[in-house]
Amino acid sequence: MILKISPVFIFFLLAGFMLAGCSYFEKEEDRIVIVRVNDAYLYEEDINALINENTSPEDSAIIVSNYINRWATQQLLIDRAQLNLPESQQREFRDLIENYKNELYTSAYKDAVVSRELDSTVPLEEMEAYFEENKGNFKLTEDLLKLRYVSLAENNTNINEIKSYLTSFEEEDKEELDKISLQFKNYSFNDSVWVKLKTVYNKIPALTLDHRDKLLNKSNFLQVEDSLGVYLIYVRDVLERGQDAPFEYAEPTIEKILLNKQKLNLIKELEKDITKDAIKNEQFEIYN
Repeated sequence: MILKISPVFIFFLLAGFMLAGCSYFEKEEDRIVIVRVNDAYLYEEDINALINENTSPEDSAIIVSNYINRWATQQLLIDRAQLNLPESQQREFRDLIENYKNELYTSAYKDAVVSRELDSTVPLEEMEAYFEENKGNFKLTEDLLKLRYVSLAENNTNINEIKSYLTSFEEEDKEELDKISLQFKNYSFNDSVWVKLKTVYNKIPALTLDHRDKLLNKSNFLQVEDSLGVYLIYVRDVLERGQDAPFEYAEPTIEKILLNKQKLNLIKELEKDITKDAIKNEQFEIYN
């Protein structure tokens, strides 16, 4: 059912909101009624929330009219449903609504208490200890590499020299690479961090699926080229899918696990304490 609401009515309705002394349709609690459908009421404060000072009168009229129509139709459908649906089904709905309301209240309260008590910083030692005890539970779902690489222009005359520095990578090699780093279009020497294989492909566009076996070969050097230049890559270490994950890779997951355990323990303590206090204050009794 679509109710026909005159734009003129909406205009005067909106204008009426601006009159501070308006008392039309005032009820005992001083809430101004705008629309009634049987025993349900829509109040001025409900309509005011829909619009702001930046909304034009025309847009305001459309917004308010559409909202009133939707609200009224919904109330009429609810009333019709309560008249026609079996009592058993209505009782089931009431139970579901009550259970949902209880869940909302209890969850909100638990979250408020837990967020106040929860220590969001998990000590590194605790995470490392958990990892050692449960290492077999953390398996890699993708290939990881530790590598270093440089990207050069294809006409660079120092490729062999740079290749030697990159492969040896002693302190003096690092110093030499640092001296000539302006020649590099792109580079990364941080080979102590595990990187996902797909990230390597994203960083080095010249790589193809044909290079996968070489990339997953520990202590291996690759030289690949494309129209953008030359890439020199040294793979320092490899961990393949299905192997035990390294701690650095598992650390974010472990942190979430330990925080969740801490949260569950706090909730258990809260439930225990609130029940104990209720019994002590004679708010909770079980009758035999």
